Amino acid sequence: MTENEYTVHLPRPHEKQREFINSTAKRKIIKAGRRGGKTVGSSILAVQKFLAGRRILYGAPTTEQVDRFWTTVCTALAEPIAHKVFKKNETEHLIELPGTENRIRAKTCWNSSTLRGDYADVLILDEFQSMDEDAWGLVGVPMLLDNNGDAIFIYTPPSLHNRGVSKARDPRHASKMFLRAQADKTGRWQSIHFTSHDNPNISVEALEDITKDMTALAYRQEILAEDVDEAPGALFTRANIEANRVSSFPELVKVVVGVDPSATSTGDEAGVVVDGIDAAGHTYTLEDASIQGSPLEWASAAVACYHKHYANLIVAEANNGGEMVEMVIRQVDPSVAVKLVHASRGKATRAEPISAHYQHNKGHHVGTFILLEDELCQWLPGDASPNRLDAHVWACTELTGGVGETKIYVFGGNNA
Repeated sequence: MTENEYTVHLPRPHEKQREFINSTAKRKIIKAGRRGGKTVGSSILAVQKFLAGRRILYGAPTTEQVDRFWTTVCTALAEPIAHKVFKKNETEHLIELPGTENRIRAKTCWNSSTLRGDYADVLILDEFQSMDEDAWGLVGVPMLLDNNGDAIFIYTPPSLHNRGVSKARDPRHASKMFLRAQADKTGRWQSIHFTSHDNPNISVEALEDITKDMTALAYRQEILAEDVDEAPGALFTRANIEANRVSSFPELVKVVVGVDPSATSTGDEAGVVVDGIDAAGHTYTLEDASIQGSPLEWASAAVACYHKHYANLIVAEANNGGEMVEMVIRQVDPSVAVKLVHASRGKATRAEPISAHYQHNKGHHVGTFILLEDELCQWLPGDASPNRLDAHVWACTELTGGVGETKIYVFGGNNA
């Protein structure tokens, strides 16, 4: 090494990492399993582009994800940073060549607001499936205008169990982008897929062991990185929902707001779904107002739906704090009609009559309910409880009469 030469210490990329690092496509989308090496691969790409004189902006939803990228980049460039060739700002997660616009910056970004304030020649959006779509559509795209920059999107297909942290309006927006990239014939887009098993640097034994704690569906999504929009054996199907989707509905003889409560503002979402039934026995899903919030917030959402849709009843599950559920709803509006229901049977047993109702082409969605439909089509008996599905099943059960549950009745209002 001469006086003016410094060593850059980059990890040796595995085969799948090299595929996207060396790609010349302007737009690349990488679908990879957990611990598959996608963030390390993006770190290698970022350092190489930086050394070639490019301006790189890396974004990920959480500080922990940014830290993984930042640690790899700083380790690679440690020697020239130590010799003041490059200037590092640890607070801003910024490495730059002084006197130029050549730099690497890493920042947290959930949405368009948190991504604003910069521009880039290379934009890397990691864990893209958890970001609000506007992070790319409204802010990311204009960032690349000055120098006709490149964009790299990296994601792991989200399972139902980890969607609670997502800011995306459509949890499958990254999956849909991947499909569009696959269909591209111009060479502008490239889609790359690899699994957790493709990373030779992780323990095979540890990977095999951890998968024992996962459902078969979560394993396919999070380890094999498969975009699964419908679980084999699920009680509801996309084809059936689509075939019976409507844009309007007839006169309804009864409307119910189904509620699956949550006890805290930081836990699972509370399911709040509105369904109605016509004289012919067809049900119509009118609104999904599910919310992650305090009991007062989900109760307010349920009461708002009750009045908005002129509902006859709020039906709420009472297993998780029955007295609290009644009290908080009546705190919002003491005049509403409420029925508390107790789940004496398993979720699958409760959902099966509603599934049969759909199979007889009597269940209609008035418009599209992305999150509810994901839960309907991806939940398998034995998996953790999805809240929208629960609220929907309670409402439809009340409407169709296929109940068979232990009930506690609480009457109020003048709609019952």
